[in-house]
Amino acid sequence: MPQATPRSPLPGARPSAFLLAGAFVTGMFLFVHGGCGGGEDDDCRNATDCRYDNGAPAEGKEWVCEEKRCVQHPAQQPLPDAGTDAGTTDAGTPDAGAPDSGTPDAGRPDSGTPDAGRPDSGTPDSGPSTVSVQILAFNDFHGQLEAPSGQILAGVAPDGGPMRVNAGGVTYFARHIAALRATNPNTVVVAAGDLIGASPMLSGLFHDEPTIEAMNLIGLDLVAVGNHEFDEGSTELLRMQSGGCHPVDGCMDGDGFAGAKFKFLAANVATDVDRTLFPRYDIREFEGVKVAFIGMTLEATPGSVIPSGVEGLTFKDEVQTVNALVPQLRQQGIEAIIVVVHQGGIATPGSLVNECKGAGADGLISGAIVGLVKGLNDAVDVVVSGHTHQAYNCVIDGKVVTSASSMGQLVTDIDLTLSKATGDVVAARANNVIVTRDVQEVGAVKELVTKYQELVTPLANRVIGWVAQTLRNQSDSLGQSALGLVIADSQLEATKPANLGGAQVAFMNPGGVRASIDQGEVTYGEAFSTQPFNNSLITMTLTGAQIEEVLELQWRPSGATLMLLPSAGFTYAFSASAPAGNRVDPASIRLNGVTVDPAANYRVTANNYIASGSDGFSVFTEGTNRLTGAMDIDAMEAYLKARSSAANPLPAPALNRVTRLP
Repeated sequence: MPQATPRSPLPGARPSAFLLAGAFVTGMFLFVHGGCGGGEDDDCRNATDCRYDNGAPAEGKEWVCEEKRCVQHPAQQPLPDAGTDAGTTDAGTPDAGAPDSGTPDAGRPDSGTPDAGRPDSGTPDSGPSTVSVQILAFNDFHGQLEAPSGQILAGVAPDGGPMRVNAGGVTYFARHIAALRATNPNTVVVAAGDLIGASPMLSGLFHDEPTIEAMNLIGLDLVAVGNHEFDEGSTELLRMQSGGCHPVDGCMDGDGFAGAKFKFLAANVATDVDRTLFPRYDIREFEGVKVAFIGMTLEATPGSVIPSGVEGLTFKDEVQTVNALVPQLRQQGIEAIIVVVHQGGIATPGSLVNECKGAGADGLISGAIVGLVKGLNDAVDVVVSGHTHQAYNCVIDGKVVTSASSMGQLVTDIDLTLSKATGDVVAARANNVIVTRDVQEVGAVKELVTKYQELVTPLANRVIGWVAQTLRNQSDSLGQSALGLVIADSQLEATKPANLGGAQVAFMNPGGVRASIDQGEVTYGEAFSTQPFNNSLITMTLTGAQIEEVLELQWRPSGATLMLLPSAGFTYAFSASAPAGNRVDPASIRLNGVTVDPAANYRVTANNYIASGSDGFSVFTEGTNRLTGAMDIDAMEAYLKARSSAANPLPAPALNRVTRLP
């Protein structure tokens, strides 16, 4: 396989080129106007408008919008062949039927979008002997239908400061996908897991049916399962594919649920010796050349979901799974292999979206995805990754490796050139495109979002409390966050009465705190966004020695840390330089100022996620006299109502429950 070459990262000294309308055109050496130009009534804004309004340009030309007029300029590269997708071969062995995905036509958008910035969208030697294929990829969408908070780092300003832009929102995401799809008829849209799960209220309240319906409209083709796809269990995930109303809540929007038109893939999720939950891979054919897409999640998924959600399933090694499939695919004459996997890497903070900088070898990204990619058969050409919510565009071990941040803020545009003679990938380039909001929203998707907003608004807008300062979910150097501590306090309060558990301390997992709460009024919708899992609270008996064991489990053999958030009245100190298993000073573990007795019993509350041993906190499973209590969101609502008012908002707690020793 030839060395895959990603597009060069944009220079750090100027804005990210793909943020600007028609940016890829302005990067070309274009001097001569083409043979046709529009009048002033064309009123174009960018090259995409021109393609939509006037169709394909003449051979060797490209549309340009100049002073609101559409003109054609010579293209720098030959145009790709105009092939068609010849359909899908279902290659997996699912336990339940997985319908052919098809690719719903996204339709002609209402208006143009800023050009996605594809300076090398034409691929080398894309003449009659080759075929051009485009893969549009994203990951970790998490049901984020509305525009998320936060911004994407888009570039570096002339003064050296960061340039950030608002990004994401499914109505804008749909427009960018449609615009990119219009550049190549041979397009496949894929997602690398966590499409659903840990979703905001707009999707989560309806068991993520709104997200599935939105992706049907957008034209998603394939999604690899991620760990959060199993938040409500495998049976519920099968319903996402095949449709039907929720077995308990029914169809809450009143009009049924048809299921996904796209296809879930789960190559390493086994239900039996030779059966998988969903197909292992999917094959697409373009002008006689076949491309295989293998989809899977991380092997460690059972450790990051509630055990009942993965009961009866076996999660196999990612590398072994792929490498065992390669010979099968080659027997079918397939040389182009794409792996879509819910596992990822870590980039250097502050990196641009098309960089690959990190703490790994040669200054590249680090993390699990690096070893995974290096272990894959050389027949694999591209790895679309996710899970870590990072943005990067890399070449690792000769393979293009990408990730598109999270929540629909980026789309990765991967361009492949395939040999018609051999089926091999002869060139591969990738570009992370920012989903800007300076485009017109896609009407059909906006109608869908509006429908669910109208259904959820009365509940979401209900005020349940007030906070004096913004409660942030970001942790300090000791693992404490203001919001995480408030949540722990609310869970202790909800389970403190003797008839509700008699809790003396509560622990909250940081991964369960998904969003900050702004200063002022707190609505139910905001509270739901912070804890979208509908976890129940479990109160159990642990000894003081077991509590110390729980605290020691915060430091992992890998060197990673996962610091629990304790409720008020519980304090301890640790030394990060001490040997593993002995980092917490037992004498420092205090409950309401009294040192915890290793031999005494204590009532401890945790949500059912970590109470079942998830996130590696296995000691919680040893707890006795377990009592299931309120839902986490209900505990938070009750706490805010009891502890705050408009005149006396809840103050942010001091971050002083954990102390670092030398």
